[in-house]
Amino acid sequence: MKKNTSYTGIDYFRLIAAFLIITIHTSPLSSYNAMENFILTRIIARVAVPFFFMTSGFFLISRYVYRNDNLIKFIKGTASIYAISIFIYLPVNIYNGYFSMENLIPNIIKDLVFDGTFYHLWYLPATILGGGIAWWLVKRLDYKKALTVAALLYLIGLFGDSYYGITEKFSSLNSFYSLIFQISDYTRNGVFFTPVFFVIGGYIADSDHRISLQKSLLGLLISFLLMFLEAITLHYFKLQRHDSMYVFLLPCMYFLFSSIIHFKGKRLVWLRTCSLIIYIIHPMMIVAIRFAAKFLHLQHLLVDNSLVHSFMVCLTSVVFSVLVATLWNKFKPKKTTDTAETDRAYLEINLRNLEHNAKILQQAMVPECKLMAVVKAEAYGHGAFEITSHLNKMGIKDFAVATIDEGIHLRKYGIRGNILILGYTCIQRAPELKKYDLTQTLIDFHYASALNSQGVVVKAHIKIDTGMHRLGIPSSDFSKVEKIFHMKNIKVYGIFTHLCCSDSLLPEDAAFTKKQIKCFYGLIDVLKKDGITIPKLHIQSSYGLLNYPDLNCDYVRAGIALYGVLSSPKDDTLLKLDLRPVLSLKSKIILIRTICTGESVGYGRSFQAQRDSLIAIVPIGYGDGFPRSLSYGKGSVLIHDKYAPIVGRICMDQLAVDVTELDNVSVGDEVTLISGDKFTELSATAVAACSNSISNELLCRMGDRLSVKIT
Repeated sequence: MKKNTSYTGIDYFRLIAAFLIITIHTSPLSSYNAMENFILTRIIARVAVPFFFMTSGFFLISRYVYRNDNLIKFIKGTASIYAISIFIYLPVNIYNGYFSMENLIPNIIKDLVFDGTFYHLWYLPATILGGGIAWWLVKRLDYKKALTVAALLYLIGLFGDSYYGITEKFSSLNSFYSLIFQISDYTRNGVFFTPVFFVIGGYIADSDHRISLQKSLLGLLISFLLMFLEAITLHYFKLQRHDSMYVFLLPCMYFLFSSIIHFKGKRLVWLRTCSLIIYIIHPMMIVAIRFAAKFLHLQHLLVDNSLVHSFMVCLTSVVFSVLVATLWNKFKPKKTTDTAETDRAYLEINLRNLEHNAKILQQAMVPECKLMAVVKAEAYGHGAFEITSHLNKMGIKDFAVATIDEGIHLRKYGIRGNILILGYTCIQRAPELKKYDLTQTLIDFHYASALNSQGVVVKAHIKIDTGMHRLGIPSSDFSKVEKIFHMKNIKVYGIFTHLCCSDSLLPEDAAFTKKQIKCFYGLIDVLKKDGITIPKLHIQSSYGLLNYPDLNCDYVRAGIALYGVLSSPKDDTLLKLDLRPVLSLKSKIILIRTICTGESVGYGRSFQAQRDSLIAIVPIGYGDGFPRSLSYGKGSVLIHDKYAPIVGRICMDQLAVDVTELDNVSVGDEVTLISGDKFTELSATAVAACSNSISNELLCRMGDRLSVKIT
């Protein structure tokens, strides 16, 4: 969701923040009123740099991470900008005698890492260092603990900045900060200042419930007034060593950023570029204007008049940034982006339909019942990360997987809540169950006893066999179930069973399902009479809900229905819910061949043209999970809203379709193999039935070679 939204308010405020930073460095009101200048430059303008940090955190920091690609890309990009900026200001540094200072090498290292090689460039190493710290904190600790650690770092920095007047009165603290100032000239750096704003930015991005614009503006007004009083008080008592860090700057920035993100619209990349250039180049404009003023004998106007001076710096910085941005956009190298045009084949995942399905299923459940999203086998082939992270952001906190490794992957993705392992886990992996806070299904009594003997306290759900005879303790073994509740290292959080023919409404199947339900609740009644506190109950999977919606349970384990399809087109259900397919499978034509009558295509020469034909080659095959059983014209694809039959044998990596009857077919045209429209011949249910399978199997077979496109 986040990456598909354009936050125009952020783009506009980037420019405002760039101008505020210029005011800090030019003091536009200093010629008129010292206090007004202090308010403008040392209070109002202090929101600028934290805003930039929060913006980076908003788009970078997330608890839903499983690769470091974004962080590495961010660090490389910022480091490149830093290197260019160092080069730009190298002549100024040489002119100022920077390289003639004592202890040159240690000072260069200190400046490169903390202070910046020119006074405003500290922001860039602070971004790299602070962003990395914030990323690590959120990934390892989640937001609550990460924010606590980052706030403690900020507190340490606070007493080396605006509250230093208190610190220097205590010799031990003064010695501590003197040591810090040997490493960095200020505590407003990438260690003490930056991480907390990155974390807050990421938290706002991942937050399930953002505060309204009205509440944001009210919070901003109150927190800014408090920051104003704080700054004036510190200034009056002369406690500030520097003036970048205030206590109330944190809530002020939270409410400011929460207000800004309410303004959405067209993406303004050029504005982002210009604001960055303005930030980097404005000190050079200060130098240029001072030089021009001296050369033109206009120092009284262009330098001594602080307001005119500041205006001219803003104006020249804007003109320069627009010029550079225009040239850059014209001559920059074109990047090859990962799009449908560049992929040979891909899954298209519609998260809006996923969200719709989840809400529809929740509405169909009895009151107080929760959705347990079944996301095993890469979320039925849809992509476990994309599906679970979106559901988690929706507020769904209960998930089911098949294996411990699937559960561990979800934790590493940043998924929070309960994760139930439906299948077997080797008892020797009990420490991992505890480490990753996973809940294990107890598949029988002996397994429960063996798991208990490992000496590690684990969460568990008891599986009850009510007639499926796959996993579980027989529903008649009351005593064994009761004994599990008294095991020292097993903490029972749930009891469940599985209805093996709930997908059928045939009288004999319905009778068997009702018998299963009766056996399960009979066991529960016995446990209650024996004084056992009953944990969470769940019986229904997708078809259990669709055909037996009135069962009084705590969870519904929704699998295939969550993804908007039924297992088979022949399935009839009591509830007719408006479920929408989440997945489409698409590829493209890479080659078109003219085949003469009698010529063959593919392995075994199984297709021989009965006429002169046009054959299109599509780069997808059974190695990607598309069924080989759809060969020989049994399956078809969609091109230009028309069906074209698959001819010959489907290969591991390619298949061929006859496009003779289609008009204007060309290389690069999109090919749909599984449609997101449930009413077409290429719905997942229909394609699965055509291949003598069910949609569950078809979707789960989608291979790792397919990229995922989110819509």
